[in-house]
Amino acid sequence: MIFTPTPLDGVYLVGLQPRQDDRGFFSRVFCSAEFGNQGLQTTFAQFNTSYTKHRHTLRGMHYQLAPSAEVKVIKCIAGALFDVVLDLRPESETFGRWFGAELSAANRLMIYVPKGCAHGFMSLTDDVEMLYFVSDPYNGSRERSVRWNDPAFGIEWPAEPAQISEKDAAARDFDRSWHLGAV
Repeated sequence: MIFTPTPLDGVYLVGLQPRQDDRGFFSRVFCSAEFGNQGLQTTFAQFNTSYTKHRHTLRGMHYQLAPSAEVKVIKCIAGALFDVVLDLRPESETFGRWFGAELSAANRLMIYVPKGCAHGFMSLTDDVEMLYFVSDPYNGSRERSVRWNDPAFGIEWPAEPAQISEKDAAARDFDRSWHLGAV
């Protein structure tokens, strides 16, 4: 596995190292030892999948507060998506910055999202499916969302959303006390 640091502290693009022959290839998607050698999460509570039917559907920006904060590892297994991580860790040197990358079935990249970062994506094709590992179970009372186009962060999406859920469209602009759990 190839771990490439991004401009956000603790966020990595993870590339596969396929072993190929005339039949195709084999590659690990996860290896506890390799993740551990990078100082990354090595245990996951859930493996989830998400299917998005239409191009330019936006989902995000979601995260959970401690003690339910989650590490996520995202892999696109069909189609292509633009994946975004927003650093909301107050102690982080990259607090308030975002990073986006294309994940696709063709490039086989994954992204590692640390606890305290919000995550979202926009489908770039129809029929997008992603697989993601989550370190902690979902806890609705600890869930938070930041509005996808909050001017405080200036996330540059590849297109205007063609579809977005009512919940995501109604997400709040960033408010430090609510979004970081003081309220």
